[in-house]
Amino acid sequence: MIQEPLAGIASPIHALDPRARLAASLALTLTAALARGAEAPALILAVGFVCTILAQPSWKHVLRQAMAVNGFIALLWLLLPLTAPGPEIATPLGLAVSRPGLDMAALITLKANAVFFCVLALLATIPVTALGQAMTALGIPAKLAFLFVFTYRYVHVLAEEYARMRQVAALRGFEPATDRRTYRTYGALVAMVLVRGHDRAQRVYQAMLLRGFQGSFPSLHRFHFSATDGLFLLLAGSVTGAALALELPAWRPHV
Repeated sequence: MIQEPLAGIASPIHALDPRARLAASLALTLTAALARGAEAPALILAVGFVCTILAQPSWKHVLRQAMAVNGFIALLWLLLPLTAPGPEIATPLGLAVSRPGLDMAALITLKANAVFFCVLALLATIPVTALGQAMTALGIPAKLAFLFVFTYRYVHVLAEEYARMRQVAALRGFEPATDRRTYRTYGALVAMVLVRGHDRAQRVYQAMLLRGFQGSFPSLHRFHFSATDGLFLLLAGSVTGAALALELPAWRPHV
């Protein structure tokens, strides 16, 4: 089943208009991702962490997701200092550790965590259906919004189908091993998941046509933009402007 553990909480962040949260998230994350220096991502990381606190999530869930993100970044801390060219600052075990490699790993860490906390607080708190509607309201092409919503929905459907078929295989005595039979069984499982997914997609499309689908989903839910949303966007814009101001020295050409 689709799980949205952060979407059903009553908090100051959840009370904001989804369009305001989406616009603020896009501005902050794009600024952090395109930054060349460390000051702007650090500022956005602090803002994202404050927004996460205001969203009142389960910190066990936040920690689990943060470990998944930073687990990959930990590999970069092992590789970049040893492979990036530049002045060496140490040679442990005969391996040259470069200053540019360490700086690059630190910058990537700041950027990734800034984007992570902004997305967690501002986007993960929006139900997927409302997020798709907000995307369309902000001028994002409707086809792209539909693709996003349907992809999110049916990734979970395919995962449920795969889990069901694995359970069926286990009930028939299948035990994974490193042999040809295991590879053949997993190949058959993946093939059946794709076949069943294609059949389900055809049925869903026919059901949509029968319900009068003509390229848009009518919705009874209406967004309400309040003064609080305007203030939040003003604050997000101010943070974005401050981050861009911090980036100006890094983008000036060196003479």
